[in-house]
Amino acid sequence: MRLRAATREAVERITKHGGYVLYLRQEGLGIGLYDKLDACALQDRGLDTYDANLALGHRADERDYTCAAQMLNALGANRIALLSNNPDKGAQLARLGITIARRVPTALHLTGANAAHLASKAHRGGHDLLTRGLERAGSHQSAPLAGPIELGFEGR
Repeated sequence: MRLRAATREAVERITKHGGYVLYLRQEGLGIGLYDKLDACALQDRGLDTYDANLALGHRADERDYTCAAQMLNALGANRIALLSNNPDKGAQLARLGITIARRVPTALHLTGANAAHLASKAHRGGHDLLTRGLERAGSHQSAPLAGPIELGFEGR
């Protein structure tokens, strides 16, 4: 199985520092696998990931981290350092009773294939990404932690 760079980074960091990797079935920002395939086709025609979801009748991002909070509670991990660039992840977990001691950003895994997607995540999704260089695709940048990590399509 080929892991996305961010997923590989998370697994390596958690292996070194301890913590949990939570698998959530949230393909396509929570719209499901089949609609994700339709969204990919719309992205191939020029829509970004959020507009593709909207065009299919979904909200821009439908992910829900209730299951992640339940998993963390079952593990007795109600206070975590969250490995994520997504502020909504931390906000949802906090509303669900998980204390976010700190949010640990992941590296910017920028490639020519994912630059537009990362720019959308930063500008439209509010992700805390290092925005320098997002327009210059082609260059690569690559405590116990817990992070809901979506295993999904590379470069989307």
